[in-house]
Amino acid sequence: SRVRHTQHSGRRPKVSPWIQASTKMSGGAVDAWQVSAVASLVEELDKKILVVLRDGSKIIGFLRSFDQFANIVLENACERIIVGTSFSDIPLGLYIVRGENVVLMGDIDETIETEGLTEVSNEEIKREREAEKAADKFKGEMLKRMDFLED
Repeated sequence: SRVRHTQHSGRRPKVSPWIQASTKMSGGAVDAWQVSAVASLVEELDKKILVVLRDGSKIIGFLRSFDQFANIVLENACERIIVGTSFSDIPLGLYIVRGENVVLMGDIDETIETEGLTEVSNEEIKREREAEKAADKFKGEMLKRMDFLED
């Protein structure tokens, strides 16, 4: 069953019985603000969304389900890797994301989502990402050496 969220005039949002029961089962660890924030995801169900994770990964997929902890299920998910002006989507299929790993979530405007980017193969984007990581590592090492020389 899906969660319904309704507004009322008081300070606390009206919470569905399902979420109230879940909150009681979790020892009351979920407050009303969290519940209302998570319940607002109802509007995003069955839409294509972008999710940015704590490790910087960008996952795109159709939001199919969520729970009171903002754990989400994405269908036809893919990881979008962008390096410079190149990008590639690595298919993931059905993907479950733990809520605590979500940094940002939002709609995708499909008319401009890849504007200014060139799609490349998965192998090519992986090589470009590794080269970018190696360049960043080298830059960090050089900066450390320069700091060392200044002491």
